[in-house]
Amino acid sequence: MIRVLLADDEAMVRAGVRAILAADDAIDVVAEAADGREAVDLTRAHRPDVALLDIRMPVMDGLAAAAEIRRGMPNTAVVMLTTFSEDAYIARALGDGASGFLLKSGDPRELIAGVHAVAEGAAYLSPKVASRVIAELSAGPAGRMGARVEARERIEVLTARERQVLALVGAGLANAEIARRLHLVEGTVKAYVSTILTRLDVRNRVQAAIIAYEAGLVDQPPA
Repeated sequence: MIRVLLADDEAMVRAGVRAILAADDAIDVVAEAADGREAVDLTRAHRPDVALLDIRMPVMDGLAAAAEIRRGMPNTAVVMLTTFSEDAYIARALGDGASGFLLKSGDPRELIAGVHAVAEGAAYLSPKVASRVIAELSAGPAGRMGARVEARERIEVLTARERQVLALVGAGLANAEIARRLHLVEGTVKAYVSTILTRLDVRNRVQAAIIAYEAGLVDQPPA
């Protein structure tokens, strides 16, 4: 059973997300919060597998709550619930260790898939969010083209097998799924992922997934 904490200051949004998650018998919403501080306190009390956090909340916003949860309760994966108007917060959330990004207006199936993915240790970017994340992180003098070139240069340090693993990380697969796909043992995949993060000089799987998208290892959805 995947234990989930849901935090959003809008009761109707919480009700909608809870109803979607209730359709999956493997997911149990163990607590709900209306602000970031309450989300942190309830995460500390319930130790859920996944915390679904709205970005904009009173008292403490979702980004600050995510950072505190990741520092104090690292076994809880954090997924940010976002809208297209909140692109500017993406880089900060990545730096604070968020494992996934989901659109509030997205396909309900993506919500369930995302919860399962991060609970299993994977990163998850809903397809539409992925393109916005890439665009946000590619902004600057060099623009998208420069970012693509940089990403392709960065993955040159990886072996062919490591690139295969990185592509599957970018596709949102957990270590166990990657192991089955590549006919490896899970411990070997874990070692590959650790090496990839070190060689790419990134902090987590989401940042590695973005490089995989930008380098063309994963098909990018239209922006």
